Amino acid sequence: MTPAAAAVAPSIRRRLACMLYESVLLFGVVMTAGYLYSSLTQQRHALQGSTGLQFFLFLVLGIYFAGFWSRSGQTLAMKTWHIRLQTVGGGSPSQWRSFLRYVASWLWFLPALACAHLSGIRSTLAFTVIVAAGMLAYALLARLRADRQFLHDVLCGTQLVDARPAHPAPAQSVP
Repeated sequence: MTPAAAAVAPSIRRRLACMLYESVLLFGVVMTAGYLYSSLTQQRHALQGSTGLQFFLFLVLGIYFAGFWSRSGQTLAMKTWHIRLQTVGGGSPSQWRSFLRYVASWLWFLPALACAHLSGIRSTLAFTVIVAAGMLAYALLARLRADRQFLHDVLCGTQLVDARPAHPAPAQSVP
């Protein structure tokens, strides 16, 4: 891949589709981790130890993402959608930078979650609409930047790049 092609950010639509696919794949990771947590803590009721479970899942997901991003720059969903994470300089992110990016990526959700919580909303529909609107606003912020990178990538010195394989030039026939 040429340096010019490596700097091209995938479209926001493609990154959101990758995020949706990632959430489907993470269902199994979260279910397995939840089962492990409930077995280790002898959790008998869903509300018992829920804060501990949330913290445990936060760490498990952080390890999942930091591991994949620092090793190959791609999770399984990112490989499918041909998106790769790299540092601004073009290198592979370290485990520490990858974990920091994971923590910073919660900016997708935290402002909207805080607004919903502080406003006292209890309706599931209203809560879902607020979080979806917050995520949409966060995604659209990338359109304000020339490089189309998300805020958490800018803060962490990383970037998502198009990792589609280059198509070879068609062979020319010799008369």
